[in-house]
Amino acid sequence: MNRISVLVAGMAGASLGTEIIKSLLVKQEKYTIYGCDASPYAYGHYMHGLKKTFVVSRDNYVENIIAECKKQNISVVIPGGDEPAVLLGHEKKLLAEENILFAGNTETVVDICSNKGRLFEYLQKSNIPIPQTWVISSVENIPVEIPFPCIIKPSTNSGGSVSVFIVQNEAELKMYVAYMLNNGLDPIVQEYLPQESGEYTVGVLHSPMGKLCGSIVLKRMFHSKVSIMAKTNAGLISSGYSQGEIGCYPDIANIAEKIACICKSCGPLNVQGRIKNGVFCPFEINPRFSASTFLRTLAGFNEVDMYIDMLLGFPLLPTANIRYGYYLRSFDETYVPYDGVLE
Repeated sequence: MNRISVLVAGMAGASLGTEIIKSLLVKQEKYTIYGCDASPYAYGHYMHGLKKTFVVSRDNYVENIIAECKKQNISVVIPGGDEPAVLLGHEKKLLAEENILFAGNTETVVDICSNKGRLFEYLQKSNIPIPQTWVISSVENIPVEIPFPCIIKPSTNSGGSVSVFIVQNEAELKMYVAYMLNNGLDPIVQEYLPQESGEYTVGVLHSPMGKLCGSIVLKRMFHSKVSIMAKTNAGLISSGYSQGEIGCYPDIANIAEKIACICKSCGPLNVQGRIKNGVFCPFEINPRFSASTFLRTLAGFNEVDMYIDMLLGFPLLPTANIRYGYYLRSFDETYVPYDGVLE
């Protein structure tokens, strides 16, 4: 069988892009793997197993990627981060005109999930249990009923726990609201859900036509600092580096699958949440592959490979039994000499 040429767009170290590459390398006899990044220092440039990588300018980003895909005869592009997902996802039609398949969710789903204020309002109207959520437009209109501790984060571009803070009192809340507004961020506030009852990240995969293919649940563990973004007397905020137990959690999987269906997902979607009143309650939803994707691949759920097969029109093979157990992670290091840095 001829190898499938795949480009991972966005390869910064210990990130979504590198985890996608690892999942492709499991099937290295099947794929010829290329990578690109806006930085010459992205770890992915120096990983073993890639055919070629290149630095792509942020200016005319999509056009530059299309040009390189045509030059290398690349047939599939996978976004390796939130920004590439948005930029490439909005040009899915242009990619298709150049015979390049986009391995990501639809523009509609990305738009639904891109604004957390609108997303959680949409989920609440669809009878999905959510944390109490408030959209804040100014320091003066902070609702008095907000409980403490609470979580404040940007309504957009906060995947991987970016600019997420745990707030203990009214004075801190006013300070963080002012900070975000002054930096052009639209804050939302959510009630804090204690992690003692469990925090979970769930990958839900739909076919490009919207058919549910399966899901996989990881119960997060916080024994390592790599998985903790912040920890105070008020509580804990997880980082973007999930690790823990992949196990059988049908009730949690069912809610995550329902969320993906309500969002009309046609690809990968990741749901993070904790338990409220005995029920799985989502606090973060991202319509893309997760940085946990290689842990899922190790468990026997290679969502990247499965989705590419469906994009290319191959029948979806039955998923092997998931290997339940603990999936742990750390970081890799590499050396790059001065003359080895890409131009």
